[in-house]
Amino acid sequence: MTITPFELLFYAGGLLVLFLTPGPVWVALLARAMSGGFRSAWPLAAGVVVGDVLWPLVAILGVTWLVDQVSWFMDVLRWVAVVMFVGMGVLLIRNADKQLSENSALTRPGMWAGFVAGLAVILANPKAVLFYMGVLPGFFDLTRVTWVDIVLICGLSFLVPLLGNLVLALSVDKVRGVLKSPTALRRINVIAGWLLIGVGVMIGVS
Repeated sequence: MTITPFELLFYAGGLLVLFLTPGPVWVALLARAMSGGFRSAWPLAAGVVVGDVLWPLVAILGVTWLVDQVSWFMDVLRWVAVVMFVGMGVLLIRNADKQLSENSALTRPGMWAGFVAGLAVILANPKAVLFYMGVLPGFFDLTRVTWVDIVLICGLSFLVPLLGNLVLALSVDKVRGVLKSPTALRRINVIAGWLLIGVGVMIGVS
């Protein structure tokens, strides 16, 4: 094991901030929980877990191979991570008033439909692996990671969002009221945006 507990804690914090940013998974979870309760929502969260493990693994192996070919690639990716976090934060703040839209294809009833919907949300977006390729080098030195490190990174990559998704599903009644309020939605987006910028700054100065 080459990564430190502080690095893992920092990464977990980054994942938490990303989870707090509303997106397609939020929309699907809220819609399913509102229509069928927690029983309808948890299979979708389970489907999302598959991609939350797969994409970081693909990114780590891909980045490691690229670094073997080009030694300076890690330094480039570190600053890519900074730009990505800061850019996402700025865009979120600029679009803080934008309402979430609902995709009915993700809200079909049934446990299997929920699992497949979660799988589709996370795997149908190949940009996710590019996102992790940009983000992970900002937290870890991927040229030194062992299989134990990879297991821990992938474990955190699904555990933090999974717990967040399950808590979101359980508290859907309160969250639904919040998301219906334009003022509260703007406040959530602005806070999440500044947190994303903060993570980017910390990566840049660390």
